[in-house]
Parts: sequence; C-alpha cells; structure tokens
Amino acid sequence: MIRTTLAAALAVAAVGVQAESASYAIDPTHTFVTFEIGHFGTTTNRGRFDKKSGSVQLDKAAKSGKAEITIDTTSINTGTEAFNKHLQSADLFDAAKYPTIRFVADRFGFSGDKVSEVAGQLTLLGKTLPVTLRAAQFNCYESPMLKREVCGGDFETSIVRSQFGMNYGLNWGFPDNVRLLIQIEAIKQ
Repeated sequence: MIRTTLAAALAVAAVGVQAESASYAIDPTHTFVTFEIGHFGTTTNRGRFDKKSGSVQLDKAAKSGKAEITIDTTSINTGTEAFNKHLQSADLFDAAKYPTIRFVADRFGFSGDKVSEVAGQLTLLGKTLPVTLRAAQFNCYESPMLKREVCGGDFETSIVRSQFGMNYGLNWGFPDNVRLLIQIEAIKQ
C-alpha cells in the first residue's frame, strides 16, 4: 500500500515537472512580419510591418502551445512612401478602418522537440480564417545578454487575399496568393 502510494506520488510529481508551460513575450527588435506578392509576373513586391506585439505560451514537454501576434497596419514599410500610403488605403489594408491584423494560434505541431508548425486564426480586414504557419527553423537558447531563454524561428505561409476581401488588382493580373513570413523571437518571462 505504501509502495503504491509512493509510486503514484512520484508519477504525479514527475508529470508536474515535465509539463511546464512557459510564457514568452515577443521581442519586437528580433521579430519581423513581411509579405511578398508578384508584380505582373516580372518582379516581387515586398513589404514589412514595423510595429508588432504579442505573446507565446509554450509547453515543450507536452508539445503544445498558444500564440497571439498583433500587427499594426499603419506601420507598413516598403521603402517607398507613396506605395506605403496606397497599401494603407481602402484599396488594400484599409488601415483607417482596420488598424491591426491579428494571428491567434491554438495548436503547435512538433517534429521531435522542435516546433514544426503553428495553426490558428488570422484576422485581416475584419475577416477571420484558419492559417497554418510552417517553421523553416526553430530553436530555443539561453541569451548571454538577457540571461533568459529565448525561443523562435522563421515561419511562413501563403494566403489567398481575396478570401479576406482584398481584391484590388486581381482584374489586372496581380496574384491572389501572398507569401507571409514571420521571423519571431520571444523572451521567456
């Protein structure tokens, strides 16, 4: 009886030690959200959003997690002010009406001990649809400067912009598919 009770207590304690969910805050200086879209089949237009925030919950032992990223659409930066203003206009991101894009993930996929994908909901132009970001790489390390664990990686997906109601230029031949890349590093809190 004592042996069974002791074994059960040790098993519960081991599970408690292994299943440790940690909170991470997105490091805006090491997190970049960019997009790419073809331009008349000759070149690729690229842009980034300079302001973003968010958090991640990660339980490496349980192989689960949650994430939330908010992107400020008024911070779009292509390197050309006139193009930035057009992207912010009602033709495309409609930043006055929809000042943020939001990604909320509730499912993390793992390959071994590495995050391989993050699935959730992307809200763009007021419409929310499922999106899965694939990890090109993922790693956690002890930051020598911060003296804390940092986890992150390069994630990407392709979205069909017309599904969100972004139809500008489709009748001229602009692609409907947009490549979305999120390079993220998050600091353990």
